Amino acid sequence: MIKMFHVFQNLFEYQEKSMIDHWIVHINEKNDRQKYSSNKISTKKYRWYSFLPKGLFEQFRRVANFYFAFHAALSLTPITPVNPSTTIIPLVFVIGISMAKEAVEDFRRGKLDKKVNNDFVLLWKQNEGFEIRRWKDIKVGDIVKVNRDDFFPADLLFLSSSDSDGLCYVETMNLDGETNLKLRRCLEETRNLADSPTFRDFNAVVECELPNPSIYTFVGRLLWQDRILNLSPTQVLLRGSKLRNTSHVYGAVLFTGQDTKIMKNSTDPPSKRSTMERRLDKVIIFQLLLLIILSLVSSCAFSINLGKNFKDYIYLRPDDTHGKNSIASAQFDKDNVYVAGVLQFFTCLVLYGYFVPISLYVSMEIVKTVQAIFLNMDVEMYYEENDKPASARTSNLNEELGEVSIILSDKTGTLTRNEMEFFKCSIAGVSYGTGVTEVEKFVLEKTATELSSNEIECSHPKGYNLRDNRLENLRWQEDQHKDVVQRFLEILALCHTIVVEFDSNEDNVKYVGESPDEASFVVAAKMLGFFLYKRSASSMFIRFYQSTGSYYEYEYEVLNTIDFSSARKRMSVIVRDPGGQILLLCKGADNVIFERLSSEVEEWRYMTLEHLKEYGEAGLRTLALAYKKLDEESYLEWEKRWIRAKQDIINSDEQSQSLEELAEEIERNLILVGATAIEDKLQAGVPQAIQNLASAGIKIWVLTGDKMETAINIGYACRILQNNMRKHIIRLEDNGFLQAEALKEKKNLNEICTILVSEQIQAGKVALGGQKEETSNAVIIDGKALGFVLSDENLKKMFLTLSLQCDSVICCRVSPKQKALVTELVRKDGNKICLSIGDGANDVGMIQKANIGVGISGVEGQQATMAADFSMAQFRFLERLLLVHGAWCYTRISFLIKYFLYKNIIFGFSIFFWNALTMFSGQSVYADWFLSLYNPLFTAFPVGVVAIFDQDVKSTYRLQFPCLYRQGQRNQSFTAWKLTSWFFNGIIQALLSFFVILLSYSYHSDRQNGQMIDINSVGTTMFTSIVLIVNLQMAVAIQASNGDLFKDGLRQDDQARTRATSFNPAFQGEFWTWIHLVAIWGEILIWLIFLVSTGQLPIKLSGQLQRLFVSIMAPTPSFYIIALMGTTLALLPSFAFISFFRNFYPEDYQIVQEIERKDGSCSFQKSVSMFGGKNSFDLGLELTQPNILTIPPSDAKYGISSRKFHAPENSNSEIYPSTSLDSKDLTDFQQLHSTHNNSFAKTRRDNSWNGVSKVIINKDSSVSNGISSHA
Repeated sequence: MIKMFHVFQNLFEYQEKSMIDHWIVHINEKNDRQKYSSNKISTKKYRWYSFLPKGLFEQFRRVANFYFAFHAALSLTPITPVNPSTTIIPLVFVIGISMAKEAVEDFRRGKLDKKVNNDFVLLWKQNEGFEIRRWKDIKVGDIVKVNRDDFFPADLLFLSSSDSDGLCYVETMNLDGETNLKLRRCLEETRNLADSPTFRDFNAVVECELPNPSIYTFVGRLLWQDRILNLSPTQVLLRGSKLRNTSHVYGAVLFTGQDTKIMKNSTDPPSKRSTMERRLDKVIIFQLLLLIILSLVSSCAFSINLGKNFKDYIYLRPDDTHGKNSIASAQFDKDNVYVAGVLQFFTCLVLYGYFVPISLYVSMEIVKTVQAIFLNMDVEMYYEENDKPASARTSNLNEELGEVSIILSDKTGTLTRNEMEFFKCSIAGVSYGTGVTEVEKFVLEKTATELSSNEIECSHPKGYNLRDNRLENLRWQEDQHKDVVQRFLEILALCHTIVVEFDSNEDNVKYVGESPDEASFVVAAKMLGFFLYKRSASSMFIRFYQSTGSYYEYEYEVLNTIDFSSARKRMSVIVRDPGGQILLLCKGADNVIFERLSSEVEEWRYMTLEHLKEYGEAGLRTLALAYKKLDEESYLEWEKRWIRAKQDIINSDEQSQSLEELAEEIERNLILVGATAIEDKLQAGVPQAIQNLASAGIKIWVLTGDKMETAINIGYACRILQNNMRKHIIRLEDNGFLQAEALKEKKNLNEICTILVSEQIQAGKVALGGQKEETSNAVIIDGKALGFVLSDENLKKMFLTLSLQCDSVICCRVSPKQKALVTELVRKDGNKICLSIGDGANDVGMIQKANIGVGISGVEGQQATMAADFSMAQFRFLERLLLVHGAWCYTRISFLIKYFLYKNIIFGFSIFFWNALTMFSGQSVYADWFLSLYNPLFTAFPVGVVAIFDQDVKSTYRLQFPCLYRQGQRNQSFTAWKLTSWFFNGIIQALLSFFVILLSYSYHSDRQNGQMIDINSVGTTMFTSIVLIVNLQMAVAIQASNGDLFKDGLRQDDQARTRATSFNPAFQGEFWTWIHLVAIWGEILIWLIFLVSTGQLPIKLSGQLQRLFVSIMAPTPSFYIIALMGTTLALLPSFAFISFFRNFYPEDYQIVQEIERKDGSCSFQKSVSMFGGKNSFDLGLELTQPNILTIPPSDAKYGISSRKFHAPENSNSEIYPSTSLDSKDLTDFQQLHSTHNNSFAKTRRDNSWNGVSKVIINKDSSVSNGISSHA
């Protein structure tokens, strides 16, 4: 007792010295020595008292909302020309919707918090036993009992369980996304704490690290019964994980509430803004500048006019300067025109404020949300095998999917299935395994070589596909190297963290591991006679089968495990074999293992290297296996230091460094046994998807941990690399480098690396510059070279310049950190929109650094998908995500912004023109209701429908013609030219509508009863014309050939999956659908209904609109005539402009639209190359019915330059320049055609044609000129 007292005394003294460095927990006692968090959690963003101020602050952080608030404040002053409600109501509406959305989301979070906080758990109470308590009542130091399938209420120290060995299984999906069960072991000293008497007398102290977010590390120690016991992550049960396959466990609470690791990790993902949103900022700035310029012009013109012509304004009373009229009167004071001009400037700011669309942000948010819903429901991206649909985890980046230039992809689990099969191996310098990998099959297909009979795929156990008569049926036991083979199998069966699960029959085992390759190793050992049938906390039990059918049972005592990490790239276990010999068994990356081999034992080294190279070229994942015998004395001395490092250091970083040094010390002078080769097959559809993505102009970068040979061959198999590609390889395998590395000459090593890498990059740049023909290029770089590139700014720039000029890049042997750094390099320094895709925790950094992150929900868990912006089950779905949904969303959002710009320009300039007519006095021609509801009610529905549903090209054609995707890459839908055309279209239409109506009423300004037309009548006519123009402009602008709006229906959930229902609201092959018609004419009808109904309201509500339409406008024929005439004349220039460019300078998608329209009645025969060189665009035209098609040349600025159509040899088609065809040509061709029995004539090619059209003539005598016309 005295000794124990001194231990606790020393502990408390140490705590007082460094309170901030330690976390002290008194188990089964009150913890008053330190302030701990409550176990009641809250993830809410707001409290009831902070919602309004904090919510408003969040809303007005947006510059646009701040401007609208300023605009609304000005409308409350006497200088406002409009009713304040016209500016305040839209602002309140927009901010109200956003805040309501925030409130709903926060309410849901609070509801979930309440549910979690009120869950029940069994809590130990002294002298009372276990009682049911709520989670929120748990405190640090309490002992709790958790039953099977329940979540852990806090971070617990694992004391004991229902398992006699003190084991339990936990599911950590909520923490790290991994679905594999994890094994946890309690301390041997506490595993008997299982009933009330034992807990009554259990008093201990835990000293551990402070709360932190690291879920994979834990450093601490337990002081109990005069002993200091080391704690590790295997003794900690984290909140958020669930107990599985174990009846119950007991645990002591270490961290509660906000101190738990799951709450420490609950940070928001990095905020990402799309490129389109940043472009929108510039458009808004332009509109604000335009607003200021027009206000300045108006105020200056007003001041000049006021000083010169004031005597004409007999109705003004500048002498009335009392009360609320003082400011308004000063605005018309001829004696102080400067003050009047300044006041008029603010008046115009309010009057012209409708140039800036306040509802644009809300409209975009709604549109993107619905787009994301439809993306989630796309049955073509649903993976039925795992019941996993595609999912848009954010809607902010929808349109960004249509502008991707570079894809950075992981390999394992992303391009491949992550289903490992033990395929080949090298033991004692002998290679085993005769199977043919997918990569080798791809090579055989290219060389037209048939597979032999023994290379045909056959059935095999999961995880094992080794076929070799020398090993099968335990024949290896007769081999001269049988001892080495046995050691090889020993390493496979023992060096891992596999959990062995079995039922009553021990032969029916299931191996559960954190990685699929570990399970394949243990399965391979079992198939070859070394059967791991049981595992305890401290031992592994092996059945060693003999060729006679008998077996021996061996127990291997596990002394230490040195875990695998991405930095170490290896794993070791130290065991005591049945004979008492201590062995260190190690497996890891071949380059790491070979660095640690004994120089005295060179046996099999070079043969194994050759085999590793062969395996890599076959696309296999390789590991090297080695071992070392340890003598008892040296091991015990090392173990003392290992235990001391765990005991003395209560800091995870320092402890990791110390343990790594000790691991490095013992993992030296290893003896090579052999190597393994695992096949990870490509996912279905990967080569085709990559080929189409490359055709779309997207460059593919693969970042993999595989060695270079493996990566290159996988690149060929999935078509990232092509046979005609020129490869620029950057690697550090120079003799000088190897010698410097061997001698550990760090300074010399850095100099050599810098020179070598620089020279290789420079050689690649020279080779690119010297290419006479257009040849595809690829850069391949290893991890060591990449490390030096990323650490040197000059090398960074050189490497990036070279890589961006190439079509593909493969980075080999890269670490997770390097993946993130490469992604950041491409995004920031390369100024490219990049997409990262991966499936594991090591891909999270890369996913978060990219403009768009896509997670594959594979077998490595859900960490990647939880960090991603979009998730899907298979890589091949990325093709549809980008080429279809991305392209659609880009086109739609571009159109939405341009249309909002246009409709506010036409509306704003109509106000400006009227203000100019009234001497810039600030007079508004429109009623207050019109100003308030123009954007949210009278012009919102059609553009919203188009932005949600419209398909410029159907999905099947977008996949057939992937180069249409380049429209987004080049930003062709949102260029300055496009914005300018919409801008001037709005000005021209406002001008035409304004003057047509004004001149018409000037010519005929009376009504049937002889009364004059007043300003309200003129304003109503103008507004009617504006509403008609803006909505009918949509009909003119719609060019989408809408087929199925929903391909094969929408995915629905019904248990696993319900068959997709067919829903086709569109007319095949038509530009307009019933949805467009309902939206456009419905919006116009809403305006007319509003005009009629508002006039019937009381005067306080209707104001100037009181019976305006029914009594004044409706009975007057001139109202209808003038409104329609103004609408027609305003729309004519736009219609002519669009028709001209569509017929004579069509864009790529418009050409495909014509093919799409003709698809039902005809198709076209031969292949036509629309783009030269790299931009090859194969339309695949095929003529099956009498028809004619002419495709005119296109201007270079539309993405097609110098079209050269060449008829292939043996082509039964004639090619002519479109400008050279005349009636004689037609007659000659018809005669030629008839002489060949109605078959097509000879082939003629002329490479000098710079812009040509393909004209196919048959017995029909007509010739079609222009893409939109028919024969």
